Amino acid sequence: MGHVGTASGGNELGEFLRSRRAALDPHRAGLPDDGRLRRVPGLRREELAQLAHVSVDYVVRLEQGRTRRVSRPVLDALADGLQLAPDERDYLFAVADVAPAAPPRRPSRPEVAPRLRQLLDTMLDVPAMVLNRRMDVLAWNRGAVALLTDFGALSRADRNLIRLTFLDDAFRALYADWSRAARECVAVLRMEAGRTPRDPVLNALIGELSVSDPDFRTWWAAYQVRGPRQLTKTYRHPVAGALTLDVQQFSVDTHPDQQLIAYTAEPDSPSHEALRFLLQWSAAHTGQADRDSRFLT
Repeated sequence: MGHVGTASGGNELGEFLRSRRAALDPHRAGLPDDGRLRRVPGLRREELAQLAHVSVDYVVRLEQGRTRRVSRPVLDALADGLQLAPDERDYLFAVADVAPAAPPRRPSRPEVAPRLRQLLDTMLDVPAMVLNRRMDVLAWNRGAVALLTDFGALSRADRNLIRLTFLDDAFRALYADWSRAARECVAVLRMEAGRTPRDPVLNALIGELSVSDPDFRTWWAAYQVRGPRQLTKTYRHPVAGALTLDVQQFSVDTHPDQQLIAYTAEPDSPSHEALRFLLQWSAAHTGQADRDSRFLT
């Protein structure tokens, strides 16, 4: 399998260039039809070389991993020629040797600041949780439990949104469009793998998912990348029914590797009413469980 953190045995730059070249329609790139039969989709190497104003041999050496260090202007030209989206451009610079040497990133601290935990607990009308860059769930409130799963009942290793999305049947069934949600997870994970290729926990997660799920293997090899952004997801909840929610992401200034994730519904929408019902049901259910527990003790 090669390095568990990659699908390319360490040639991330070359594999990414190949994947984006294959994904770009020549007509979209402004290239005329020369009448030659295309054996594979996407741009030919000579066409990318033409668009980036470099030699074909240079493109070949880049894709084969025989040239690792690339100047910033050449990377910009390649990104322009491939019409890379902002996240894809960031990933290209992250995996190329030209990326500025950043200080080693300290491992994400698993602890969550007490004031942040307090904030979670006061968000009574909003399911919310704190994630690190690997999408490990570090802290959560009652609403997140009601909406997604009882994270407290899971082992620390299992409290990971990507792992749950692929390997937990009940969690997987929550998504109205599981394929779309799972692809987004893979794209986020691919971006983080480009930024922290030597993270052993991240690489172990990628290796586990690559072995366990054929869809993950296929999407991982596609080199789609995405950074954090606001999303809209639809859930099929066993208690509340259909819920279309905005997934809002906020950085945590005191812990740069952490993000606060909040799930909100459009005001006065059916999803807003369904979410309110779910949270009320959860509060009543949890309150009864607490009373039963006190009675039994």
